[in-house]
Amino acid sequence: MNEEIYAKGKLFELVQLPQADGRVFEVARRAPGVRVIIADKANKKVLLTKEFRKELNAWDYRLPGGKVFNTLDEYEAHRASGEDILNAAKAKAKGEAAEEAGVVVEAVELITKSTLGATVEWDLYIFEATSWHESADGQALETGENIEADQWFGYEEIEKMVLDGSMQEERIALALLRWIKGQ
Repeated sequence: MNEEIYAKGKLFELVQLPQADGRVFEVARRAPGVRVIIADKANKKVLLTKEFRKELNAWDYRLPGGKVFNTLDEYEAHRASGEDILNAAKAKAKGEAAEEAGVVVEAVELITKSTLGATVEWDLYIFEATSWHESADGQALETGENIEADQWFGYEEIEKMVLDGSMQEERIALALLRWIKGQ
């Protein structure tokens, strides 16, 4: 059975998914996002950015990252192409690390894919930068972004930040905590 997109904004589209038994599921769909763990494993530290988030009206500590596609139309074209989303996500992860953190990432490894839920389709791909160096040019932020970089935190400090709510992007905080515990 075919899906029907019945409403579309800039970030989300609303989709009806008819079921064989006559029921119709509704899903809000958004293009996937990426986050990058940039770690100094020798010193047990991770680079976090400090970003002012309008939805929180506050600063939040985060992993560098962003949207894999800038528009829903780009996302739809990619889905229709049959190409592997992982390749696009890897490329975007490298780009976001350079833009937000001022770090040139040569190679990434997928750590996990976080799936939001049954009624909202918004996957986040979390990568570890396995080969990287700091850029001589620093950050290259997009207009309107308010992000401070070059903030390295120890694994234990990050664990406290996750638990006390200093990292408010909870899906990513949990994925980062799991990664730290695996080190």
